[in-house]
Amino acid sequence: MAHAHQQKEEALIGLTTTEADFIERARENGELYIVQPYELYSAENHDAWRRLFARMQNRWAQYANEHFLKGIESLCLDPTKVARLEDVNRFLEPLTHFKAKPVSGYVPAFMFFDCLRNREFPTTITIRRSDKLDYLPEPDIFHDIAGHVPMHTDPAFADALVRFGDCAHTAADIVSGISDEREKLAKLTSIIRAMARFFWFTVEFGLMNSKNGLKVYGSGLLSSYGEIEHCIESPDVQRFPIQLEWVVNQGFEIDHYQPLLFYVEGFGHLFELVDELEKWMKQGKLSNVAPGEPVVNEQDLRSFLTASPA
Repeated sequence: MAHAHQQKEEALIGLTTTEADFIERARENGELYIVQPYELYSAENHDAWRRLFARMQNRWAQYANEHFLKGIESLCLDPTKVARLEDVNRFLEPLTHFKAKPVSGYVPAFMFFDCLRNREFPTTITIRRSDKLDYLPEPDIFHDIAGHVPMHTDPAFADALVRFGDCAHTAADIVSGISDEREKLAKLTSIIRAMARFFWFTVEFGLMNSKNGLKVYGSGLLSSYGEIEHCIESPDVQRFPIQLEWVVNQGFEIDHYQPLLFYVEGFGHLFELVDELEKWMKQGKLSNVAPGEPVVNEQDLRSFLTASPA
């Protein structure tokens, strides 16, 4: 009876970001990769998804790149209910062999990139409260599934993500050969910071040139009602053709609209940039990038230092 009562309570609370008992228990038990307990989503959770999805429709039509629009269509997402990951994967896997992989929280950097290399995308299963649609202290399922995953239906973009995963293995190999502990940590911290900046200014907040002007392909923009318009229309945003030397040395802050964005010419261009990033890594050009944001935490460092060989 106690178990049934607990389930009933959870169903009322649902899987709300920062408020889900199911997630807390998984973390306490050290479970990072989990199942999506779909029956725990509350009516309020589904309402949050419905409202988020509905208000993005016109913004996507106006500002999103064509590959994203095609991807949203290919995934057949239900606009009225939180996405069921097994349904998402049924449409996604045949296109690029990618799949959404549910997680209980933060995935350390090497493990995250290794998932990409294996065509798996770590996916948050909680959703923000419906009275805080614009405030997102951490990723939620709307950001991950409606922001990231439609891009994963595009073969060229998917291949660029896989190459990014390769770069993480290259970084782990490079530092494994350094015997001096201080040198190893300094070099690794710099490389991780460079990779995080590159990921931020492309996969999360990237713009793309098109015959109709600049369009959005970065998932942080694609899942933000306010910023997707602001990033294209506002005179306060600087928009430059992407240059690797700028991106890896450019800090960023996550708690406000981005004042500086970079655009690529296409996903073939993005793939070439990831190739170049790996070459720079091997040449030592990422071993001493400009300090500043983002801070590289202990978990991320340890994930690279304990990585198994490629």
